[in-house]
Amino acid sequence: MDRRQFLRVTGGTLLAGAVGTSRRAAAHPGPFEPLGSVDIDGAKEVVLSADGQTAFVAATSGYVTVDVSSPDRPRILAERRGLLSDHDDGPFRNIYDVKLDGETLLAVGPANPLPGSPAGVLVVDVSDPAAPVERTFHETDYPIHNCFAADGRAYLTANDGDENPVVVLDVETGDELGRWSVVSADERWADVPTRVRAVHDVWVQDGVAAISLWDAGTWLVDVSDPGDPSVLGSVGAGDPAELSSLSADQQRTTGRTPPGNHHSAATDESGDLLGIGIESWGIEVTRDDETTELVGGPSGVELWDISNPVSPTRLSTIDPPPSPAPTIGGVWTTAHNFDFHDGFLYSSWYRGGVKRHDVSDPSNPVELSWWRDPERASFWAAQYAYPFADEGVFVASSWGVDDVSPALYTFPDHAGEQRDSPALDTEATPDSTATQTTARETETTPTDTASRADVPGFGIGVGAAAFGAAGWLYRRRARQQRE
Repeated sequence: MDRRQFLRVTGGTLLAGAVGTSRRAAAHPGPFEPLGSVDIDGAKEVVLSADGQTAFVAATSGYVTVDVSSPDRPRILAERRGLLSDHDDGPFRNIYDVKLDGETLLAVGPANPLPGSPAGVLVVDVSDPAAPVERTFHETDYPIHNCFAADGRAYLTANDGDENPVVVLDVETGDELGRWSVVSADERWADVPTRVRAVHDVWVQDGVAAISLWDAGTWLVDVSDPGDPSVLGSVGAGDPAELSSLSADQQRTTGRTPPGNHHSAATDESGDLLGIGIESWGIEVTRDDETTELVGGPSGVELWDISNPVSPTRLSTIDPPPSPAPTIGGVWTTAHNFDFHDGFLYSSWYRGGVKRHDVSDPSNPVELSWWRDPERASFWAAQYAYPFADEGVFVASSWGVDDVSPALYTFPDHAGEQRDSPALDTEATPDSTATQTTARETETTPTDTASRADVPGFGIGVGAAAFGAAGWLYRRRARQQRE
């Protein structure tokens, strides 16, 4: 029985309310540990070539290609920095995401509004990963945090401070083919503050886009004709009337704590199993008696049956590693980017490490392996790479911790226990942790950093700049009109 059949056969029972959580499996006889690693300054997202032998890493100030064919000795093939330095607003910075479509790599940015950086899509020919060729740059008047690439199209998160749409471009020409926003689907969302319904990520498979809209949930949209998109269903969309009535303080709390916080989404090969990564933290709130309490905390990855997208069914939740200090300035162990492959889920949890689950029965995910080193690695993404020997390889990117360099790690694709695994009880220094993370994510001057407010999911301190982005966008559009 394949997964599609399984979901349909078990659907009646699951609809009755049986929702599972993950469990541990028996360990591999050897210790579970990385096979190798290579330092990459500014490492963020990682994607793999079709054969899994080459990794492409978004590196904040550029992009890097890495040969992972010898997993114990990953090596950098090409490193490109200072992109578009001759542009009026150059160089191109704040590159958090790259995506691959055949032999075409898309590097997008800036992830957040960033004066002094052009915004758009850099199109790169990586047919020879050791000698990438930048073909063209499609400039936009909005920042791009994440994207998706498929069939010659680029799907872009366009947080314009208004409708926050997903925009579809023709990669070859740069022409806009269409766009969709939650406001166009239901005008009541226009009254909801844009920082609460930010478009954070997009995943596309078989003409269906899973669009992550933070507290507006995850929306399933038919984009087979990008000029005429249509809603198929949604998960956790929330009530626009409630969200539109939030005060500024309530928006801040809601944007950091569950429920909501739909950060990323992906489907397995069948297209029927949807994973939703929820990124959240704890926050101290003041009670009426002026005492404080910690609310919220890290969140996990939810697994949903979307074989009927009109009525998605939650199957299970993979819980996050516990954090001794779950606030923004503490030890992050919340879900980040993940990947499905052949019945397995590869997930990243910042300083909570990387995990590998058997999700062949998605109502009962089984944790097969877990590796973490919270004083050295904070994982941004995990991706399956390729079969190797009698098992396989997956990779994970770390954006570093304090003065430890960001890096790309390779791991064995088998079950196992980490030897002498460090406890997640690292003492955090909130001020220094937050400062380090902001500087690493934004690459701004101290003045720039100080001017940014908080919106989790887009890097600490993106809020006012990201969703009070109107001023930045106005200045860009005015300059473009003058030209």
